[in-house]
Amino acid sequence: MRAKPTFGTCAGCILLATDVENPKQAGLGALDITVRRNAYGRQIDSSIREGRFFNDRSNGFIRAPKIERVGAGVEVIATEGKDEAPVLVRRGKTLAATFHPELSDDPRIHQYFLDLVANGKPSEE
Repeated sequence: MRAKPTFGTCAGCILLATDVENPKQAGLGALDITVRRNAYGRQIDSSIREGRFFNDRSNGFIRAPKIERVGAGVEVIATEGKDEAPVLVRRGKTLAATFHPELSDDPRIHQYFLDLVANGKPSEE
């Protein structure tokens, strides 16, 4: 199957998921993940949290959805918090983030996606 590169952030992550909770609903099923809406709180509860992008520190603007389950074939690219909750996942040419990387000065996540688009795989592989 040929798939166009796709990057869903925040609500886009919810749309790409197989399973969505709070409330329970079906997603598009592009990624075998379960996402809980508003798990970090509503928009007023938005925050910038420290996480890990591969082996490096990274800051991400976290708002609402939380990836609660990652299925087979889905790679965790970035995590946040002591429990290392997944915040950026990938399968093939499809990425999903629970945060807004465009609100950061750090270009690495967008560069990761651009490399995926240009090369069919990220440069880190």
